Amino acid sequence: MTDSLILEVADLEVDVLTGIYSEETGKPQPLRITVQARYDIADSYDPDTPLEASKNYMDLKSAASDGLPKNVHFKLIEAVADHICKTLFVQDARVQAVTVKIVKLAIAEANEKIGITMHRERPAL
Repeated sequence: MTDSLILEVADLEVDVLTGIYSEETGKPQPLRITVQARYDIADSYDPDTPLEASKNYMDLKSAASDGLPKNVHFKLIEAVADHICKTLFVQDARVQAVTVKIVKLAIAEANEKIGITMHRERPAL
């Protein structure tokens, strides 16, 4: 196995316009989003290593919250996950892969976690 660096923002709750049923459309639904991004790793991380050698976690949080268009209705949560992946790939060329897990909170009846996990590798150039 090769060395890797995975940054993660877990269990971020975001209201997103999503859904295909009439009771879902027109109003935001609460989603719980976890984002993992695999980055190129530095040879080592000394105590004074600058942030540029890694990634700001807030960029992951932003891609899964503020980076989602507010007036766009995503029929599928797969489209939400895909948008987050694409945002992170465009944002930083060091991103090798992104995994997004989305749980639809509004449809849980007994605290179960209903949703998807999407994993995308950086597209080949």
